[in-house]
Amino acid sequence: MFRWIIFFSMMFTISIASAEPIVTESTSDSTITTNGTMETTVKSPPPSAIAPQLGANSNSDLCTIGVAGAVQTQILGISAGTTFTEENCLRLKNAKTLYDMGMKVAAVSVMCQDENVFDAMMMAGTPCPYDGKIGAEAKVGWESHEEELRLEKAGKEKQIEKKSLATGGLGVLAALLFLL
Repeated sequence: MFRWIIFFSMMFTISIASAEPIVTESTSDSTITTNGTMETTVKSPPPSAIAPQLGANSNSDLCTIGVAGAVQTQILGISAGTTFTEENCLRLKNAKTLYDMGMKVAAVSVMCQDENVFDAMMMAGTPCPYDGKIGAEAKVGWESHEEELRLEKAGKEKQIEKKSLATGGLGVLAALLFLL
């Protein structure tokens, strides 16, 4: 029996030693290729319409207002500017200058060219000078020529209507140019 045990144990050793290992083969091929190009082409210059600078100078003693604007499209750029004279500012400066020179009646006459000042003076009982007359004489002069005043006021109102119509037309023209 001992022989059989030795025999089986040798066989068992031989069978363990002669067993082939288990081999698993795995192959994978992976290729990643990335190609990219980027191209930028500028076909038109950047918008460059620049409005002229017509700003009001705080140190200036001028009665002007600067207005400027610019419009730029892909094809055309336009810029423009202008100045406007502010009439009330001129009236105040002229009245002050006349008053400083001692011409008080002339200074009041300049201020009375403003319709609001004229009405306020009449309501206060101190009418504006009329043809060199002041006080009660001026009041009689103004009252006798009321019809002249009404016609003059009507003419001013028509001028204001024309100005507002022209301004509205310019606004429409500017809007059309903007849409181009």
